[in-house]
Amino acid sequence: MDGWRDKLVDSPEGIEAILRECRRIAVLGIKTEAQRDRPAFYVPEYMARAGYDIVPVPVYFPDAREIFGRPIYRKLADVPQPVDMVNIFRRSHDIPQHVPDILAAHPKVVWIQTGITNDAVAETLARAGIKIVQDR
Repeated sequence: MDGWRDKLVDSPEGIEAILRECRRIAVLGIKTEAQRDRPAFYVPEYMARAGYDIVPVPVYFPDAREIFGRPIYRKLADVPQPVDMVNIFRRSHDIPQHVPDILAAHPKVVWIQTGITNDAVAETLARAGIKIVQDR
């Protein structure tokens, strides 16, 4: 049996370990303060207040220069290393276009937010040795 499925994390213990071990989180699809009522803004904002080092990687908002007072990056691969986690706020069908960029960033974990899954992407990333959390 191929061990890539071991990289799919859904147990409470696995989730707790990820949250304990990951400190630097690149947020792909983060929103700006103008969209503060959207989960893609207030979830990373909460994480920043909880002490995580949030690196904004918006997909839109070409005029934005920073979010939470932090400089933004247009590509995950441009974020200075290390990146412990990539937290994705994108629709399921939009995630595959980001796979090469995710792989170039070398995160330990990719966390796909609540209500969002893409099993093909999860398998690709897991086969590359990246832990995956989906729909959380």
